[in-house]
Amino acid sequence: MDVKICFITATRAEYGLLQPLMERVQKSEDFRMQLVVTGMHLSPEFGSTYKQIENDGFIINEKVEILVSADTATGVVKSMGLATIGFADVLARLQPDLIILLGDRFEMLAAAQTALIMQIPIVHIHGGECTFGAYDDAIRHSISKMATWHFTSTKSHRNRVIQLGESPERVFNVGAIGIENILNLHLMTKEELFEKLQLDKQLTMFLITYHPETNGETDGIFKLLKALESYSDVNLLFTKSNADNGGRMINEAIHEFTLTHKNAKLYDSLGQLKYLSAVKHAEVVIGNSSSGIIEVPYLETPTVNCGMRQEGREQPNSVFNTALDTEEIYSTIEKARKFNGEYDYIFGEGQVSEKIMTILKELSSFSIKKEFYDL
Repeated sequence: MDVKICFITATRAEYGLLQPLMERVQKSEDFRMQLVVTGMHLSPEFGSTYKQIENDGFIINEKVEILVSADTATGVVKSMGLATIGFADVLARLQPDLIILLGDRFEMLAAAQTALIMQIPIVHIHGGECTFGAYDDAIRHSISKMATWHFTSTKSHRNRVIQLGESPERVFNVGAIGIENILNLHLMTKEELFEKLQLDKQLTMFLITYHPETNGETDGIFKLLKALESYSDVNLLFTKSNADNGGRMINEAIHEFTLTHKNAKLYDSLGQLKYLSAVKHAEVVIGNSSSGIIEVPYLETPTVNCGMRQEGREQPNSVFNTALDTEEIYSTIEKARKFNGEYDYIFGEGQVSEKIMTILKELSSFSIKKEFYDL
């Protein structure tokens, strides 16, 4: 068995989730791993995180430059066009037997439509989820329809993929792949983390990641920053927004905030180890990232989920939702700081990469042929 499995990654978050599976495929005698890196990984503006991938011991087979310097919907669409052209050339050279795509970003939609036309089977991870506040919701379901096999994070997500017309025998509920990193990584101590990030060791810390609401408000970041002005006695640790339309505006607003607030720091990318260590040692995680809902509860840190971006996603009890209103954000942060209940673990128990590998090895063929499954 010499099956070429190609991973495509465009962001730091997506790579961090895929890393355990990539390591297993790379070590496997049954599969030959290929790696295509694109998007934010190749941009100095977002930390040139492809270097971290190489430092982790992975060989990057191809790099596809796609980002344009425009913080607009038009810029994102142009990036998708560049991605489709780039992926066509790359996949023609690599000739993979299988492509693994995670999630719901526009780069993955470009990769999926390219693979579909080139008749390359797709494995989709994290399908069946809902996020009504972003166009990612439609992208996620679209990728599921172009994919042949599906690995979901909960039973209800599996049911949704089947509801889309995908055969139950090709949809597997394995849990959230990000939980694996939490269970397996040896996280930094609070002292090590604070020293590395140059945080005030006398203060507690909030971890903040805020992305654009591509189906919602455009000025939510300013209301969030206004609420955070009340916390001069807390380290405010920001990670950059993603490359969706509006992301650069958000990053600029945070940068301006850090210039006038000595307790605030902005990092292009923390990397998986520092990010999860920061989650563990944060008093509360704030923003609208899916990580706050899926992975953060497993490190027993409460989450303040701001706005509509994650609306529709299954949530554990340690997630506190707030509208994009300064006073409500502040009161919700205070409520989350007082949380002392038990944490829900609704996204599985880890070992996801092992489960996926077992299923892939048992597949008799890698064909894109499928029929619509009627309920």
